[in-house]
Amino acid sequence: MRRLQHLRMCLLLSLLISGVGQHFQAKAQSRVGTTAAPFLVLGTGARGSALGHAYTAVATGGDALFWNPAGAARLDDENRGSVFFTHTRWLADINYNAVGVVVPAFAAGAVGLSLGQVDYGRMEVRTVDLPQGTGETFGATDLVVGLSYAQPLTNTFYIGGTVKYVRQQIYDMSAHAIALDIGFILETQYLNGLRLAASIMNFGSEMQMRGVNTRVFVDIDPTHSGSNNALPAQLETSSWDLPLSFKFGVAWPMFRADQVHMSLYADAHQPTDNNLNADFGAELRFLLGNVNLDLRAGYKDLPLKNAYAHWTLGGGLDMRLGAVRFGADIGYIPFALLGNVTMLDLRVYF
Repeated sequence: MRRLQHLRMCLLLSLLISGVGQHFQAKAQSRVGTTAAPFLVLGTGARGSALGHAYTAVATGGDALFWNPAGAARLDDENRGSVFFTHTRWLADINYNAVGVVVPAFAAGAVGLSLGQVDYGRMEVRTVDLPQGTGETFGATDLVVGLSYAQPLTNTFYIGGTVKYVRQQIYDMSAHAIALDIGFILETQYLNGLRLAASIMNFGSEMQMRGVNTRVFVDIDPTHSGSNNALPAQLETSSWDLPLSFKFGVAWPMFRADQVHMSLYADAHQPTDNNLNADFGAELRFLLGNVNLDLRAGYKDLPLKNAYAHWTLGGGLDMRLGAVRFGADIGYIPFALLGNVTMLDLRVYF
């Protein structure tokens, strides 16, 4: 009876997520490129990215803080605490670094702290009069800091949430927002332990660029010679929504033998700045005593146009030493004409 209640709850939450997503989608034909902080949907970590972003029902430990906070409360090979670090060499020499820490708290719960930072590098200041550069340079960075809490409501149903601060900066201008992530995971006893999950990510305030470059001095009454022609004022910039994202995920442990595990993953994804799409992933694990070897592949954003959809590849290796497990993952994403993206994760479970 309790499992049936959990399943009904999952279905109701999934229908709510789908309905809200369809509402936002129906408001416009296409909203591609109309949200702020697009780095929030890049995909954090080599494992989740190598699986084509079909990671909502899979993520545990530190990287779950970036995909589905409910996963932070799930045990990972009997370990509840973890530290996760990832480095991504993105397109156009852009670097993305992130770290996530999860520690046990409040009986079976878990508290997580996450930080992600994108560095776009230094660029030359160019003007109409000096198109080759003025000799000055400027930088651009994105930042997200999150505080999470996850809790198993039963031994098969997990729920979690994250409150995060989002910041974008370019030259002397910056924008800020507060956002919320909510997710759940249900572990069933069907089909070798099928897992269902859903998440709402980046629900928050709008972002609006402000800074010294919008500060101007005006004369509010130029028809009178005695008026002040240096009154300080601010130019009003447009405000933009965060990339609100709705996901429903399935993880199926398709095959389990003594030394080989095979799992298939799928996510339905409804963002507010793009069309409904699907992500797929597959993972093959070899259990070699205290060492595990993983091979991964995925396909992201089906059936969007070729500019979005692409294959993903990767692998990982982890080793247990006493009560602590260490792991490393790599991810490789080919983008055809744009080049290739490489990722490296380091993990510690305790």
